[in-house]
Amino acid sequence: MAGNLFARSVHDLTAAAWFGGSLMGAVGLNGAAAEARDPAERTRLSSLGWKKWAPVQSAAILSHFVAGLAIAGDNKGRVAKQEGVGSQTVYKTGVTVLGALVTLYAGVVGRKVEKYSEEGAVGATEPHPAASKELQAAQRQLKLLQWCIPVLSGAVIVMGAQQGEMQRASNVLKGLIRS
Repeated sequence: MAGNLFARSVHDLTAAAWFGGSLMGAVGLNGAAAEARDPAERTRLSSLGWKKWAPVQSAAILSHFVAGLAIAGDNKGRVAKQEGVGSQTVYKTGVTVLGALVTLYAGVVGRKVEKYSEEGAVGATEPHPAASKELQAAQRQLKLLQWCIPVLSGAVIVMGAQQGEMQRASNVLKGLIRS
């Protein structure tokens, strides 16, 4: 039981770090970088901030997966037998994998923006009209991706809460009786 509590705590905290960090980056970091006086500093500062956050976010996502595997292993009987738990686990795993892939892709696109940062920009994800097509395309992608990540990681948190509710003794009993 103690291992289960530790894995659940790690699982929840890492999802919170993933969600909170991505939302703060999109709103706070990118918003603040857009206020830089020098247009060339806007993408450079944003890129620096995201590079500093990337190792923490990567560790959070990896730890989230490891803790999720521990929880799934601990609950394999419920996943197999309790009505709704198996399908919800599959959906949550899919959303988690999609969120991790989108986060990884955002990092790749962010490196493109950093490469062209000297061209200047209106904001971290808002291109300057005179910017190269490469920078404009990367910034447009990042503008969308920066919101997809908190949506997906937030969905992971909501689904985790649903799974927690499915573990209440009364819900386990109902789910086992129905299956």
